[in-house]
Amino acid sequence: MRARTAIVCSVADQGVAALTNILVLVAAARLSTVDGFARFSAVYLVFTVLLGVSGAYTGQPLVLRRGTGEETRGACRSAAVFTLLAASAVGAPLAAVCLLVPGDTARALVMLGPVLPVVLGQDTLRYAFSTLQLPHLALLADVVRLGCVLAALATQSHGAGADRLVLVWGLSALPALLLSAVLLHRRTAGTPLRPGVLLRRGHLGRRFVVEFGVGNATSQLSVLGLGAAGTPLVVGALRGATTLFGPLNVLFTSATSFGPPLLGRITGDRRRVRATAVLAAVLAATAAAWATTLALLPEAAGRHLLGDTWPTAAALLPATGSQYAAMAVGTCGLLALRMLDPRTTLAVQVVFSLLAVVLMAGGYALAGVPGAAWGLCLGSVCKAAATWTRVARLSGRPAGGGDTLSASPAALRP
Repeated sequence: MRARTAIVCSVADQGVAALTNILVLVAAARLSTVDGFARFSAVYLVFTVLLGVSGAYTGQPLVLRRGTGEETRGACRSAAVFTLLAASAVGAPLAAVCLLVPGDTARALVMLGPVLPVVLGQDTLRYAFSTLQLPHLALLADVVRLGCVLAALATQSHGAGADRLVLVWGLSALPALLLSAVLLHRRTAGTPLRPGVLLRRGHLGRRFVVEFGVGNATSQLSVLGLGAAGTPLVVGALRGATTLFGPLNVLFTSATSFGPPLLGRITGDRRRVRATAVLAAVLAATAAAWATTLALLPEAAGRHLLGDTWPTAAALLPATGSQYAAMAVGTCGLLALRMLDPRTTLAVQVVFSLLAVVLMAGGYALAGVPGAAWGLCLGSVCKAAATWTRVARLSGRPAGGGDTLSASPAALRP
């Protein structure tokens, strides 16, 4: 497949996957009461964290492999099996423990347990197809999943409980998982199956999980903490606002997933940094334009999207839009750092992700949910400034070592 076609299919696949997540939340908001959507959002946040951990541990090291030989094909097969086993090992205890906990949110978490291998397994197969330079197969599977999930949720009546919606959403991914498994088996049958390799010391996924934990999961789990300490409505409000910016997550994910190998074709650290800075400006401008578009939506259109959650989510648009513009700059800054010296990104993620949590909690204490949203925005601004300050220092080093940096696992090994 030509590089241009592969890029188009990869970005389209990210778009379909993100659109699926957006429409799931939109459908849940329209089918649920405000309290019901808050519970569904809390469970979906748990899934989002587990999805990020799975992608960081299994998917990201996988896509750094070069070539499509027997070793790479075997690694894709092993990663798929490992994900199914690991998701089952996590989902079963989750369901068992939550059975003993009272409340509607706990019942919804019980339903998440058995569907976890389905949704995480299908996501890992997307990484496998990307690694094998077959992004059109990932796109095909994700289109199937989108159609199935929309058809399944369309059959639900208004007022359906969060537990039912979680189960329906999870099982609707089963056809896409089976299709992906068949397609992968045809291309990897007979290759070595060694899922235990992913548990060995030195596996790159451990480093990526730590970066994800401090960079992404921390803020999401802190939102859950605010909901537990204050009111569950804060989860629904913040989640509803961020749902509206789902298309930007597609661009961010595409940049971080496919940026290093594409930018690696540019010779010279400074030229790569300039290209990344241009990308940051484009993404930030896109975020600002999208926020403006959402702010101009009539209330009827907003309620059509998010139902009763729209008024609280709309009030957060200025803060969330500003946050996403800063996130665009920070994401590209981290991308530049990974190309210059991947060992520097972890410290930045730890310090400024924790700072964002502190600012969010402080903002909530001072001004409620809007204050929490502006606190998250300020945290993203600080991280963006820190990343590009570090980029400027590293890119000013004498030339010589930067051009040899590769996107291969060996180059990223801590």
